Amino acid sequence: MAYEFKLPDLGEGLTEGEIARWLVTEGQEIAEDDPLVEIQTDKTTVEIPSPAAGTVTSILVEEGKVVPVGTVLVVIGGDPDGQRPAAAPEALAKARVTPLVRKIAQELGVDLDSLVGTGPQGRITEEDVRGTAGPSEGRREPLRGVRRVIAEHMARAHREVPAVTWVEECDFSGMDLKQLVPWALKACAETLKEFPELNARLERDEIVFLDRYDLGVAVQTDDGLVVPVVRDCATRSVEDLGADVERLAESARAGTLKPEELRGSTFTVTSAGKLGGLFQTPIVNHPEVAILSIGRIGPRPAVRDGEVVAAQIGHVSVTFDHRVVDGARAAEFGLAVIRRLEQR
Repeated sequence: MAYEFKLPDLGEGLTEGEIARWLVTEGQEIAEDDPLVEIQTDKTTVEIPSPAAGTVTSILVEEGKVVPVGTVLVVIGGDPDGQRPAAAPEALAKARVTPLVRKIAQELGVDLDSLVGTGPQGRITEEDVRGTAGPSEGRREPLRGVRRVIAEHMARAHREVPAVTWVEECDFSGMDLKQLVPWALKACAETLKEFPELNARLERDEIVFLDRYDLGVAVQTDDGLVVPVVRDCATRSVEDLGADVERLAESARAGTLKPEELRGSTFTVTSAGKLGGLFQTPIVNHPEVAILSIGRIGPRPAVRDGEVVAAQIGHVSVTFDHRVVDGARAAEFGLAVIRRLEQR
């Protein structure tokens, strides 16, 4: 008897997922709980085991496609030739094309009946359609995985958040820069207690003030930018926070972060290091309302007691959602963080 495996509800309000990688092939014999497929969500990549044993009869969704929860992904067991009833040629043609691919074909003037699909079960893919629409310039690579999620997330934040950025200098001369990120997390968390509107979310017509200080840390990986969450930043020591940051960064670069390690941040801190430039205007990590970034730190002239001296100067930027945070309050917050960093 055939088993139709559908994309499961992965929680956290997620309604769709991307087929990142199939771990089986058609015709392969698998046991229950064998690795079946990797699903990329807007949080992380999840490996899903097979819920049934048998032969992989039909893989119905190709890698790189985004489908809603409940979509049949693969058929295990049963007769490969008996999975679908006979249908008229017109119905078969429609079954081989998703609505998105059909729309692209219409826009490009491509006759779908003239194409031979290269996807699973002869499905016509977007690449099949674009490949017949005439030569195009440059190499094309579809947005997939983490890069697709980043693109969607950044586009939503830019579209929905009226963002403003405030910038000021900070003297980091007395700090061990290897501990920059944990010190920044600690300074931000302590300051957020005094500025609760920056540790908040905007939900429809309500501002939700959060009483926890779980701060995201932006980490660059080979697959793109991810933001793991460091919990309880206001109560833990800098040494403890530093160990957590190092652990999460290593997991992020190895691609082994757990879904819960990417959820629930209330504010985000980012430091681009030597490549960061003087300062940045970072995009707010929606649904948060503010983000703090630290630019490149280096020896620059500073005036101390009327004399020009060399100091380790960097710029601190605060980008904030102007619907929730006023400019004066954002500036006061930024200055308070800087005082804590300079006086630590």
